[in-house]
Amino acid sequence: MSNEITSKSEILFLFDIENANPNGDPLNENRPRFDPETGTALVSDVRLKRTIRDYWFEYKGYNGTVDKDIFVRELQYSDGDKSFIQDGKRRAGNFDNNAETIINKCIDIRIFGGVIPLKDSSITYTGPVQFQMGRSLNKVEIITEQGTGAFASADKKQQASFRTEYKLPYALIGFNGVVNDKSAAKSKMTVEDKNELIEGIWEGTKNLISRSKFGQKPIFLLVIDYKDSFYSGGLRQKLDLISEINQESIRSIKDYKIDITELINDLLKVKDKITSVYINIDINLRLNYNGSDLTLNSGVYNNFDDLLQKNNVKL
Repeated sequence: MSNEITSKSEILFLFDIENANPNGDPLNENRPRFDPETGTALVSDVRLKRTIRDYWFEYKGYNGTVDKDIFVRELQYSDGDKSFIQDGKRRAGNFDNNAETIINKCIDIRIFGGVIPLKDSSITYTGPVQFQMGRSLNKVEIITEQGTGAFASADKKQQASFRTEYKLPYALIGFNGVVNDKSAAKSKMTVEDKNELIEGIWEGTKNLISRSKFGQKPIFLLVIDYKDSFYSGGLRQKLDLISEINQESIRSIKDYKIDITELINDLLKVKDKITSVYINIDINLRLNYNGSDLTLNSGVYNNFDDLLQKNNVKL
């Protein structure tokens, strides 16, 4: 496959969610995942990967109709008059238990890796793209909403069933991610795959329209390409949310600014290792650098100096 990835890239992604549940915990009544020590919301990397996979499937033609597919997706098969969900071995059988065919056709294995249980053995591909657990930049509260359903809980009941939902009034979620060039060489992830990943992060989040996720939108996406296997690390941790109100009381993007002083200053120290920078940003997001408001424009920049100059960043 063409255009192999030969150096590392680093990803910083922010999205917000309003009056919804970004990632329910099935072991805790599907409440939003929450860190009680810090008062912040958590979102698993698995949830983000599913968002991206769903976008590829629904909007980019990775649905098995041509030589483009998603390996990790729910498929059913029939046995007599019953239907069952495929397991991994049966899914591998859809590709004649040929690992090379799976790699060539399935973008999610090339990017996220996975265990492929073949007929007589298993092959594990380490995913070139890894995300840390997402975490909200603001402290949050979990609210409870109760209501009634349209149907009774059982036959011959006179009252409709009750439902309880748990939501976050508002959260700004941040993810760190890395594209590992060494793993990409083994899984055959290409530059084209990387472009599909970047689109899937932003557009997948925007198009995640379900009852529990509606109200979620992408806010900021930063992709830094490096010269070699170096990367800075911990980009989300270099952001600081500034608000004049209590963080649990934040209800919209208008209630805060994001201080990116530490982020820019740390990247300045390694700017000679940066070959290009990609930014996609919501026009309503307010940024702050060294105590002053800062505007960053969406686009692709040739290097870090190019980003600073074109956005009139005063150092």
